[in-house]
Amino acid sequence: MSSSVPPGNPPSHKPSTDAHAEPAPHSGNAQGAYAAPSRLESSGSPAQSGSRWWMWLLVLLVLGYAGWRMFGKSAADTQAQAPAGGRGGRQAFGDVPILEATVTEGNVGVYVSALGTVTPIYTVTVTSRVQGQIMQVFYREGQMVRKGDPLLEIDDRPYQAVLTQAEGQLARDQALLTEARIDLDRYKAAFARNAIAKQQLDDQEQVVKQTEGVVKNDQGLVASARYNVEYCHITSPIDGRVGLRLVDPGNIVQANSTTSLVVVTQLQPITVIFNVAEDHLGDIQAQVLHGKTLTVDAFDRTAQRRIAGGVLLTVDNQIDATTGTVKLRAQFSNSDLALFPNQFVNARLLVNTLENVTLVPTPAIQRNAQGPFVYVISNQTAQLRPIKQGATDGNNSAVEGLQAGEIVAVDGFDKLQDGVKVRVRTPGGSNNGTSANGATPAPSDKSGNSGKEPTKK
Repeated sequence: MSSSVPPGNPPSHKPSTDAHAEPAPHSGNAQGAYAAPSRLESSGSPAQSGSRWWMWLLVLLVLGYAGWRMFGKSAADTQAQAPAGGRGGRQAFGDVPILEATVTEGNVGVYVSALGTVTPIYTVTVTSRVQGQIMQVFYREGQMVRKGDPLLEIDDRPYQAVLTQAEGQLARDQALLTEARIDLDRYKAAFARNAIAKQQLDDQEQVVKQTEGVVKNDQGLVASARYNVEYCHITSPIDGRVGLRLVDPGNIVQANSTTSLVVVTQLQPITVIFNVAEDHLGDIQAQVLHGKTLTVDAFDRTAQRRIAGGVLLTVDNQIDATTGTVKLRAQFSNSDLALFPNQFVNARLLVNTLENVTLVPTPAIQRNAQGPFVYVISNQTAQLRPIKQGATDGNNSAVEGLQAGEIVAVDGFDKLQDGVKVRVRTPGGSNNGTSANGATPAPSDKSGNSGKEPTKK
């Protein structure tokens, strides 16, 4: 069938209402009039384009649903785990859990701490004064001995023989002295009768004096021999503890040798020598000159456990110019033998005692650029308050700027700020309970807590 249109009857076109509509093709060009629909059909494919749009929309819907399920469930779990009640959950997420303590009034000591070394008053290294063979060892290693207790015995037979010879020589010379004195008496009687010359009398007087000198020399030899015999029996010169055994029976020792035979160290009493800065010397001397006895405590290496207590014995007579410190010696009774020679300790010297001062736990004191401060708890609200810190004694510090009875925070400082709400917890971690100093916090009001008195543990 022919698709041509008779030339006398051109196709009618409905007027377009769109002002921007394309004008109709010229009626004389019939071929061009039918070319436009052909282009729409080739580039259209409207079904295929719509299908792609619906596929992308479906993918986006699936991803959105999966994300909603995942994040919605996480938020629901978090909300379910949060404690219920109380200002819409602000107590669980807004209030800062803390431990509290009460400011008190009392006495605090002014201490000077230093590193010290336990030093015995006496340490004796026993050596031999004579030569000979060790016959017997009387002590046991680590034994506590008294002054005069036997320690070692050296063969004394050679020295006993020398002593006998000296005593014999002394007896002979004493007899000669007696004879010379008798002759002198005779010469004096004869000279009184003018029977002898004065020269003979004078000579006999000098013979007596010579014999007296010989007798004195013999007495010295006897004493020296006796001392050598005594040196063969070695005894403890002090009360103390014997160290490890250094010689055995049968060993030969030499006179005046530097080789030690035994070491005895006094343990009761014992001293600690420690160095303090010269800045503290004025305060210490002021107390000593007034006749006060200053106490000294010895702590272990960690400075946590107190070992023993003693008193300050003396202060050195000069300051070490290289370190700017002065040596002090403290004496301890050491009745329980807790202090051992050359042991390292931390010494704490009590220089003075401050009375009726305001005390606060040392952990409650924080520092910033302006200086030390604390968080005062009032109406469950933390208030930052600057203070002036003084002496520190253990876990308490003397401060200015607080009143006895006020409540301060002792932990939770990583979240504390001025004006934030707080809640008191027990050291075990619960929200309600006793405070750090043993005080029971007041029941909460409208914050959502039960209002009942917390159970004491």
